Amino acid sequence: MHSAFGPLMLALAAASLAAESARRAEILWDTYGVPHIFAKDNEGLYYAFGWAQAHSHGNLVLELYGRSRGRGAEYFGEKRLEENRWIVVNGIPERARQWYGAQTPDFRKYLDAFAAGINDYASRHADRIDPGVKAVLPVTGIDLMAHTQYIIHFFFVTRPIPPAVLTQMTQPPTGSNAWAIGPKRSAGGKAMLLANPHLSWSDFFLFYEAHLAAPGVNLYGASLIGFPGLGIAYNDHLGWTHTVNTNDSADHYQLTLAEGGYRFDGAIKPFETETKILKVKQADGGMRDEKLVVRRSVHGPVIHESGGQAIALRVNGLDQPALLDQWWRMGRAHNLKEFEAELQRLQIPMFTVMYADRDGHIMHLFNGRVPVRPAGSYNWARVVPGDTSATLWTRTHPYSELPKAIDPPSGWLQNANDPPWTTTFPPVLDPAKFPAYLAPRMMAFRPQRSARMLDEDASVSFEEMIRYKHSSRMEMADRILDDLLPAARQHGGAIASRAAAVLEAWDRSADADSRGAVLFLAFAQEWQRRSRGKMFATPWSESSPRTTPDGLADPKGAVDALEAAAAQVERDHQKLDVAWGEVHRFAIDDVDLPANGGPDALGIFRNIGFAPMGGNRFRATGGDSFVMAVEFSNPPRAMTILNYGNASQPGSPHRTDQLPLAARKEMKPVWRTRAEIEAHLKLKESL
Repeated sequence: MHSAFGPLMLALAAASLAAESARRAEILWDTYGVPHIFAKDNEGLYYAFGWAQAHSHGNLVLELYGRSRGRGAEYFGEKRLEENRWIVVNGIPERARQWYGAQTPDFRKYLDAFAAGINDYASRHADRIDPGVKAVLPVTGIDLMAHTQYIIHFFFVTRPIPPAVLTQMTQPPTGSNAWAIGPKRSAGGKAMLLANPHLSWSDFFLFYEAHLAAPGVNLYGASLIGFPGLGIAYNDHLGWTHTVNTNDSADHYQLTLAEGGYRFDGAIKPFETETKILKVKQADGGMRDEKLVVRRSVHGPVIHESGGQAIALRVNGLDQPALLDQWWRMGRAHNLKEFEAELQRLQIPMFTVMYADRDGHIMHLFNGRVPVRPAGSYNWARVVPGDTSATLWTRTHPYSELPKAIDPPSGWLQNANDPPWTTTFPPVLDPAKFPAYLAPRMMAFRPQRSARMLDEDASVSFEEMIRYKHSSRMEMADRILDDLLPAARQHGGAIASRAAAVLEAWDRSADADSRGAVLFLAFAQEWQRRSRGKMFATPWSESSPRTTPDGLADPKGAVDALEAAAAQVERDHQKLDVAWGEVHRFAIDDVDLPANGGPDALGIFRNIGFAPMGGNRFRATGGDSFVMAVEFSNPPRAMTILNYGNASQPGSPHRTDQLPLAARKEMKPVWRTRAEIEAHLKLKESL
């Protein structure tokens, strides 16, 4: 028996090795639904990442690709017609084909592999895919280009977009936070990074958390769903995150229509005209055709016409098709020099880059394809004259001319959607040395709160960084309560006195058990409505960027607003000191928990947006999305949370499993070694 058993075991082992060598990737799913992908090569890595996204978000991803393809109305009916027009008018489908052809041969293979992973998942698990989105299949690499272009160039870059498109979304993005802390300000002596994008909790704004490992790659982070790569991530050596910056990479030009064309440099110039036929699905399943005439000026496509005038849109970066490739290469960099070499390609048309690494370097880059705009008294934030070539820009500022801060004396960098001038204190960037159109000069309450927390702690531990991240303290409350409370007692009646007592006892935060936050929010909203923008005695000042605005422009008017707000709170909640978490909820599916965090305008770092859910209560619909804290020890230490969970497929437990963490202001540890992952393993797939 022994002699027969030995060869049998050898044969079985050989068969096992042969089967293993045929597998290109494994996905180890952890208990929070995060895919940890271990692949033998890059194509296998991308294939498995596509498979994983289909597993977690298949219905939504296919819907998004169908819409970005320029066929949303054909697949999903009239409700997608305005969006469909926007995509076709801006030439996304045609340009996506051009972009796909412009990729390097290797990266094109990666895109194809990602698409194949989605298609294969949908084929093998057809019962898990909604029949309403199956018409979108098969997905191609061109679809990935179209989706990326739509979201980055024709949402983030071109905002505002047509209201008819925007209203189809639950809630627009609300901002982001980012920190980089150098070794001199880190309690552990290691650089640290905080990634904290704020987007809507629905539609194409959802993030997907993943771990991608292959030879030469060990990357952990998140991407927007449908994107074939990680846009916020770290490896063993370095990491980065993004915030929506104030970069203006698109302009609207006003055209005067004449004789079938438009006036330009004293002559009549004809439009380039093309007629498109959009298919529109009807309620009975049939189709109707809708004619769409696309007209283009020298500036770009016409997006609006009225009363003999038209608006044309010019978007920068449409000739830079390698942004996905740049993100991929950023994730493979080993140090600041290599990372900057990728940034210098400027394929990503906007977004602040916040960076930290194991060598102790930190960096803030005001990244973007910024047009070199002609001189003149034009307000580039508004519509500019399109009847002259004097306003028609054709060049872009190179990387060397963009604001950046590397290893500042302060030892810390922050961005909370403010311009680059306030990234650290004392300031290291002089706005006077840059074109005025590059970025405005301002600092809102949330960036002020962000800078305050960093500046007031000379030695920030990893645990403190996470605690600061979840701070719901209101900068606006700290700024004005010292004026509002005595004014209420001087100018107000009984209800003002009771309101002042509640606000005086309040902790000035929007935690679940904070009593006074609901009242203060109601007051701030009423005060803003009544004051019509003239709220503060001292407006924001560039010479005092972190202590202004301040004071009450009209103390009596502010007290009147407080009394009206207090009366409304009592009507809605039967008491003035109702707890924030009684009114504001983390509610998805059958999970309904007290929320913390609140609106950006109040200066809350823990930025959460809410929408009515009935019964004078509100549910979280945006704001804090993916949060990642990293300390660049060796190996790095990291924690994350994706508040709404890492899946949207019906019935998935990962639609809600992180809401309890969010309610407790907790994060989950990142597992990157195979031993750690297998200790928290829920499912293993071999592909």
